[in-house]
Amino acid sequence: MSDHAWGPDPDLSAISERPGVYLFRNAKGRVLYVGKARNLKSRLSTYRAGGDGRVNVRFLERDAANVETILTRTEQEALLLEDALIKQYRPPHNVRLKDDKSFLMIRIDLDERFPRLKFVRAHHPKEGKKKGRTRFFGPYASTKAVRGTLADLHRVVPLRDCTDQVLNHRSRPCLKHQIGLCSAPCVDGIDEEAYAGLVERAMRVLSGDIRELEEDLDGRMQRASERREFELAAGFRDRLQALRRTVEQQGVRPGLKVDRDVLGWARSGEDALCHRLAFRSGRLTESRAHHFRSELADEELMHNVLTALYGSGRREVPQEIVIPCRPVDRLLLEATLGENLDLVVPGKGERKRMLDLAGENARSELARRLASEGADREALEKLARLVDLPFGETPPVIDCFDISNLQGSHIVASRVRFRCGIADRGGYRRFRVRDVEGQDDFASMQEVVGRSLRRGMKEGDLPDLVVIDGGAAQLASAFKAREDAGAFEVRIVGLAKARRERNVKGKRKERTEERLFLTPESEALELPRHSAARHLLERIRDEAHRFAITYHRKERGKIRSQLDSIPGVGPTKRKALLKRFGSVVGVKEASVEELARIPGISDELAKAIHEYLLKPG
Repeated sequence: MSDHAWGPDPDLSAISERPGVYLFRNAKGRVLYVGKARNLKSRLSTYRAGGDGRVNVRFLERDAANVETILTRTEQEALLLEDALIKQYRPPHNVRLKDDKSFLMIRIDLDERFPRLKFVRAHHPKEGKKKGRTRFFGPYASTKAVRGTLADLHRVVPLRDCTDQVLNHRSRPCLKHQIGLCSAPCVDGIDEEAYAGLVERAMRVLSGDIRELEEDLDGRMQRASERREFELAAGFRDRLQALRRTVEQQGVRPGLKVDRDVLGWARSGEDALCHRLAFRSGRLTESRAHHFRSELADEELMHNVLTALYGSGRREVPQEIVIPCRPVDRLLLEATLGENLDLVVPGKGERKRMLDLAGENARSELARRLASEGADREALEKLARLVDLPFGETPPVIDCFDISNLQGSHIVASRVRFRCGIADRGGYRRFRVRDVEGQDDFASMQEVVGRSLRRGMKEGDLPDLVVIDGGAAQLASAFKAREDAGAFEVRIVGLAKARRERNVKGKRKERTEERLFLTPESEALELPRHSAARHLLERIRDEAHRFAITYHRKERGKIRSQLDSIPGVGPTKRKALLKRFGSVVGVKEASVEELARIPGISDELAKAIHEYLLKPG
């Protein structure tokens, strides 16, 4: 490992020509960019524009103070090390694809007695992948595509779509059986062997093999028509059309049945968008956009995008990737990502038409995102003016806190973070309130805001603005937390929900608007109903509430299990206890005599409950 000074005219003579990884750092030592190369000296030379020595990437000329190089034995080692360093340092100018977490799939669990088609999200699946006795099909481009496929497939293959609970408790077939969309296994309308045949047929259709079923339906339609049974023939015709739509909704069919990804490209200044169309066995199985910001040239950026998409086994590498420009170190990429991989930059023909389609998708999606970001920036500017917050080139980072109570005990809280008006899930945090006894939202708010600000000061990760879900009292608690933490530069405001108040005559109630408290002592500002700043604050507040509720539900399940685990206490008695005492803490504080007054709870059971809840641990 070695360091080299970097500037307008960097000296690259001491840099090795071996494979390795390079890290650009600023004067404070922060990593700005991580890259890899099969020849470090040659790669770093490409960052200079020409004979005058100027650096051709603006952020390197503006911010980079030195470059650190790490030698590796092979190009493959360089690829793996680059990926690890990007995860470790999170450089601002590297491509990080955050919107590719899960895929829309159809799942069939073959271990069930009567399997059904389920709409699920799965992480990094492969079409038809087997996991035990489970089969996945897809992925699909949208929820609409999955639901349309399921609706059409049920017309062709009448599998059940009810839950196991409904299946096991029906005494007569449902309406779907009467209209031909279900074979009614719930009431023995079909035996297991015949139903298994339907499941097998459904899996063949989802895999794209429809020839046999297509011929069968077409033959039935023709025979019914010859017998002048036109209503029956129309039914077969509708099923045939539904079958064809099922396959069409899974994608188009290129002439060459090769596993191929097509990467469309669109750029506008520092904003770039890659739209990936994935074709497997001749069918379009995925359509997904990846948005990022970068000042790198197209060839360098394409190299990074390919590494981010396919490096380190993130997804299956196809036989062929169609791209709009040749990346730097193309041979290294082909050798590293797959022995049989072919990177193609087409000039004409079918591949060029597919690339044009992906490019059109990319341009359309980038225009939509830029328009949305423009609206978000306008809202941020208005909010900054409203709360007297400096607004420069970098929009403010906004945190929002929300408190959620679990039946008066086990208070939890959430923090969400928005950057540039967009949710930054890496900045989301959950808190379990530790130092507050009983239900005290104000003390709870003070604790979690203080903990967050102290950690932010320690890690150099403070927000510009903190939004508290609540009015003057909650805001006063947050101000006290800021004072105790010493984070005086952080602006804090309170957002109070709209409420109904009686008018002057006291005859009817009138609804106020959302109110913004700038300080605990000042009058609240009413936010106009259609203002951009209000919509942004509501979106942030609602996300904090949603995030807190998910934690609330998770913890509530744990709390209920305390009563459920007491021998003799079932759902009915648990419900009666919580209704009478309000919470598990209330049950715990009740005497044996009070517990025994609950209908259905004997003296012995009341004593057992009391002893169990007071038991240490």
